[in-house]
Amino acid sequence: MPKKKKTTKKLKNSLNHTIRNVFTQNPSSSLNHQQVCKLLDVRENALRKLTFTVLEDLVKNGFLRNSGHGVYQLNSDTNFVLGRLQMTARGAGFLVPENKNIDDVFISPNNTNQALDGDVVKVQITKTGTKRKEGVVIDIVERERYQFVGSIEMHDKFAFFLPDNSKIGTDIFIQKDKLNGAKDGDKVLVKIIVWPKSADNPYGEVIEVLGNTNPNDIEMISILVNQGIDYLFSDEVIAQAETVKMELDKKEVEQRRDFRDVLTFTIDPADAKDFDDALSIQKLKNGNIELGVHIADVSHYVKPGTPMDKEAYKRGNSVYLVDRVVPMLPEQLSNMVCSLRPKEDKFSFSAVFEISEQGKIFSQWFGKTVIHSDRRFTYEEAQEIIDGKEDEYRDTLLFLDKIAKILRKERLNSGAMNIESEEVRFRLDDTGFPNEVVIKRSKDAHKLIEEFMLLANKNVATYIANKKEKKIPFVYRCHDKPDPEKVASFGVFIDKFGYEINQVNVNQLSKNINTLLQEIKETPQYSIIQSMAIRAMAKAIYDVDNVGHYGLAFEYYTHFTSPIRRYADLLVHRILQEELTTGRHSYGSDLDDISKHISRTERKATEAERESTKYFQTLFLIDKIGESFSGTVSGVTDFGLFIKLTENRCEGFVALHEIPGDKYYFDADKYSLIGRKTSYELTLGDQLKVRVYEVNPRKRQIELEIIEFIQD
Repeated sequence: MPKKKKTTKKLKNSLNHTIRNVFTQNPSSSLNHQQVCKLLDVRENALRKLTFTVLEDLVKNGFLRNSGHGVYQLNSDTNFVLGRLQMTARGAGFLVPENKNIDDVFISPNNTNQALDGDVVKVQITKTGTKRKEGVVIDIVERERYQFVGSIEMHDKFAFFLPDNSKIGTDIFIQKDKLNGAKDGDKVLVKIIVWPKSADNPYGEVIEVLGNTNPNDIEMISILVNQGIDYLFSDEVIAQAETVKMELDKKEVEQRRDFRDVLTFTIDPADAKDFDDALSIQKLKNGNIELGVHIADVSHYVKPGTPMDKEAYKRGNSVYLVDRVVPMLPEQLSNMVCSLRPKEDKFSFSAVFEISEQGKIFSQWFGKTVIHSDRRFTYEEAQEIIDGKEDEYRDTLLFLDKIAKILRKERLNSGAMNIESEEVRFRLDDTGFPNEVVIKRSKDAHKLIEEFMLLANKNVATYIANKKEKKIPFVYRCHDKPDPEKVASFGVFIDKFGYEINQVNVNQLSKNINTLLQEIKETPQYSIIQSMAIRAMAKAIYDVDNVGHYGLAFEYYTHFTSPIRRYADLLVHRILQEELTTGRHSYGSDLDDISKHISRTERKATEAERESTKYFQTLFLIDKIGESFSGTVSGVTDFGLFIKLTENRCEGFVALHEIPGDKYYFDADKYSLIGRKTSYELTLGDQLKVRVYEVNPRKRQIELEIIEFIQD
């Protein structure tokens, strides 16, 4: 672009933003061209003409209206919406409004106006009545992040920073005196300093050169930073954590219910260090069982408003990447003081139930306790015992397994979704390279712990909700009923395989899906159909307004059982303790904003975990280029196919123009790619044989080529 045209464009963008601010900050004002120029101190003739052009453009796009005689006013019909911007890799965005009753708003790449992915922005609605609303960003209320990871691209007199995260949507200009020793191609951590209104790109400085770091460390840091997740704790937070002692305060012990002489144990993954929960069990004189669900008492150590609390709130949750955990709390607490480690006395917050051998609950008690874990089981060890291995605790585990199965059956009979989880894990060698993929499926030992955690979560929420004399401000874990359109799409999808379900009664839908999944459990389509069933459901969130938990078939549900790794549970502990003691509550309307925040940090953690998995998938396949695998179509888009490899669950992509045998087009109604000449359809669940063509760990990309279409 010639220099003069580029300069004019920058001036026009700057004027556009400034004039918008003039009218939004003075919504009742009527101003003509001359008055606007005077307010902006525009004197040059060329600039006055450009100001007039901008005013007329703002009339055309609906932001202003011309009331006659050249007088401009803010368009009173214009809607302004506040929300968070979600960018796509193509540079467009979607505003997710704070008001739940307003649909998402599409923002074209030309209308993002220096807003970045995750920013809280004010948007003017410019188009309605179409399939989706469209708008333009008129104000950036809050930046989501200022730091990014990417690469340096050197030029003669300056450099550009190219972010790893394609959703950032802009490169960052770096002056040579701000490079901090970075060279061309270096991976760096960069901070935005300023973004002038007239500039196409923000200005930044290099905070840290990551070039000498282990490659996996660099990529994990990149993933975390680009999600706005801190990978290090501040000195202040670490200092406070190190003041917390392992020894229990004797006076505090005396004020708690003592379970140290009751059989207590934990069951966790083999590599776990943060033990949130433990179970205790003892027989009562009346023949029933007292079952204790004991949860690490983080709230005893992390007080509201302290540096550790503020940090835990900001993070919202721990993040579990393939090769590391980024904890919500410093390790002094998460792995040491709070963790319910074996053979150590620990403070806990407990839900204690009197229960019969048939699983009937007669009473419950909530309160602060002190416990001593007698044994730490891994899931594998517990499963071996349930399957028949001799052990001193075998009868206890078998009894708990029996109760858990009764509770699970009751839950499924009430309409809970029966989803069989499948976790893909990597075994890493000493250098951190993945040399094996392990598929972990939920077994009885996992389900045993799950059912008792669900029991505690449900009963805590029900206890709070049923306080008839007052409504207690509370954070519920909500899972709304599915959207009928998504359910209909699921019906269309399974019809391709010759299956159908009754969609009329949403309350019966989960049972119908359970029946279908049970019938097809041994078929090749099971995994993809279960995955699509999950996609048809709503997303679970934290909310102060309870709508129940559809997937679990619970009227009330919360998160109480993992305060080491979830801020929601820490909140619930504080609220429950206030209700059990003073009855006065320190949280109020602020819980709504907190719920939105921790719902968002949960989504960010999920995205980081997925990208981490994708990166290690590329490492796993990098030495398998040219090898062939069977696979299943797991995604269909207008630009190609995603295919999941059957043997190792790694997912790759075949571009539309690379599909052999025909030229294909995307049919949105059929959710298929269709050959123009042959009419051959490719859709979700189709079986293919593919070859690994190219692998790019930095871009998290696996390119495949189709070598055979497998007919049923």
